[in-house]
Amino acid sequence: MAAFRTGVVTEIQPGSDVIVELSVQLGDTTLEAVAFPQMIGPLAVGDRVVINTTGIELDLGTGGVAFALWNLDGPSEVDPGPGHIVKMRYTPWQTEVLAAEAPESPHHEVLRGIETIDGVPVVVCGLHSQLGAACAGILATAPDTKIGYLMTDGASLPLAWSRQVRELKVAGLIDVTCSAGHAFGGDLEAVNVYSGLVALVHAGGADAVVVAMGPGVVGTGTTLGTTSIEQGWILDAVTALGGVSIAALRVSFVDLRERHLGVSHHTLTALTIAARERSTVVVPVLPDDRLQEVTRQLRTAGVYEKHDVVEVDGAAALRLLADRGIRPSSMGRPLDDAPDLFVAAGSAGVHAARCLGR
Repeated sequence: MAAFRTGVVTEIQPGSDVIVELSVQLGDTTLEAVAFPQMIGPLAVGDRVVINTTGIELDLGTGGVAFALWNLDGPSEVDPGPGHIVKMRYTPWQTEVLAAEAPESPHHEVLRGIETIDGVPVVVCGLHSQLGAACAGILATAPDTKIGYLMTDGASLPLAWSRQVRELKVAGLIDVTCSAGHAFGGDLEAVNVYSGLVALVHAGGADAVVVAMGPGVVGTGTTLGTTSIEQGWILDAVTALGGVSIAALRVSFVDLRERHLGVSHHTLTALTIAARERSTVVVPVLPDDRLQEVTRQLRTAGVYEKHDVVEVDGAAALRLLADRGIRPSSMGRPLDDAPDLFVAAGSAGVHAARCLGR
């Protein structure tokens, strides 16, 4: 079961209204914790808080911090949210949101009968860390594009947990966000991926969309036991809605685990087992030996038969990220140590920009 501890807030870092970093005293130990004001309400130094230390005790990566989930000295009553759609339903953390498609939403009438995204190109990534490069690839090719980001619930549920999203919005690489399923905290909220795509296009005005889960992909070392498998059925969802479905490859030559060397087995599984419709798979321009290995893996897996495969140069995306001061990393590896992963996403973005207006 989850590990809960009670401590006292000793310091609160200046932050935003969506995520707060604080120090909590637990006996002789001080832990760094994170709180989401939308869920816990206001906090003050000296407040007693209940924190979840599961991530620390499991020594997790992206989730290896404590989370404040209850303020014992906070207000006894909290104003309800603006909507009636509940996310994280039937859990102690369930929270209400104003879903874009809900009857009380100002977007309800616009979205009520819409079943298409009208040819909008959509890049679907298998890792959250590829988000920025995909967006940069679009803007490097078509600078006036309005970009929407759809965050699924395959990993982090609060969008506020993503420092990358905050940086990309400040840098002008993302214009509007939407959190789908049980994910929450976007500019728009949606009940599922389909309605989230429609909301970004018809309520958010996005010309192109990038889809990726939040930080914290789950993998088990098995063929099917990964949340990255969602990439396949999301590509199908884009096609079903009349969009242009574009797959970004997860490529690495520094991850020495055999299943992730070259094209990750997560990507191959998503494209060959989960995806049922034909999409465009973008192969980045790479050094010859790496490009040959990537194409070999794709051919062996049958990706060339199931999908349209194109080779695209994504270097412009990396240049734009540098120009905007964005320094992405993945699993602790900065761009300079793992360029293939980011150039793959950037290449998919470049291709998406070329598909604008189809």
